[in-house]
This record gives sequence, C-alpha cells and structure tokens, in this order.
Amino acid sequence: MDEKDQKSNEKESSETKNETEELTFEERLKDTEERLKDTEEKLLRSLAEIENQRRRFEKDIKDAFEFGSFNFAKESLAILDNLQRAKEAINNDEKLKTNKDLDKFLDNINIIEKDLITIFEKNNIKKIDTKNKKFNPNFHQAMSEIESKTEDSGTILQEIQAGYMLGERLLRPALVAVSKKNQSKDQVNKEKK
Repeated sequence: MDEKDQKSNEKESSETKNETEELTFEERLKDTEERLKDTEEKLLRSLAEIENQRRRFEKDIKDAFEFGSFNFAKESLAILDNLQRAKEAINNDEKLKTNKDLDKFLDNINIIEKDLITIFEKNNIKKIDTKNKKFNPNFHQAMSEIESKTEDSGTILQEIQAGYMLGERLLRPALVAVSKKNQSKDQVNKEKK
C-alpha cells in the first residue's frame, strides 16, 4: 500500500470512528432521556401514592375520632334499655304500685335515664324516630306484622326496642312491628288459586 492509500484509509477509519462515537453519543443521550422519563414517571407515581396514603390516614383519624366509641356506645344502650324495662316492670306490678316509697325510686330512675339520654345526645347518639313512619330496612328491623284495616302496608305500628344512630352511622336498628293489609277470605282464596 502506498502512503496515499494509507492516509485515505486512516481518514476513513477516523471518520467511521467519529460517526461511531457520534452514534454512541446519540444512543447514550436517548438512553439517558428514556431513563430520565422512567424515573420521572416513577417519581410522579410515588408522589401520587404518598398523597393517597396521606388522605387515607386523615380519613382513618377522622373516623377514629368520630366512631372510636362505637362499640362502647352500642354496649351502653343496654343500660338505657334495662332502666326502661325496670320502670315498666315496677309500673306493671300490682303489689309494687301500692308502695308509696316506690315513687321516689322511680323518680331517681327517671333522672338517671334523662342524664344518660343527655350524655348520648352530647356524643351525637340519637334515637331513630319510628312514630307513624314507613318501614325502612336501613334503620328498622321488623319483628312482627300486624293486620290493619286503617294503616297502609309497611307502616310502623309499634316500637319494640328503640334504635339509635351514631352520627350518620347506624348504631342499632329499631325493632318494630309493621302493618299489613287485612285480606278478606275471597282475596286469600283467589291468591291460592
């Protein structure tokens, strides 16, 4: 090979080397940009997850403050129920009705009952109203049906046990007796056929 060819080969080799280095640089730049985009996406996902977790924690804390006493409140309803049952038992007992000292005892039970209801109201525990209401399975539990000619079917006729709400959450459903339409014998026979 002569000197000219050798210089030409070196020049071509040098140009190819430069092109290879440029391609390698461009490839490295693209690779770096892709990795940067991936890292940015991961960072954004992580930030979104952190924000979601923060919201969940805030909700959990709020629920803990609002409903942390849920079980205690539910069990405390038994005290109120027992006070009411005691009053009814005393009022329905013929021997106890004649005892004059019993009136003082009943007054004390009434005071305790009113204090307990006041404590419940202060803590956002409210009695579910059932008087002349339509049966709602979200708040009431039907214990029996009573035939009625005057009331529409599904109307609450009697409250067996009071129901309560703790804020917007059902603490205990009201146990009720609901009306059903009084069917004549002809209607019953038609339905059987």
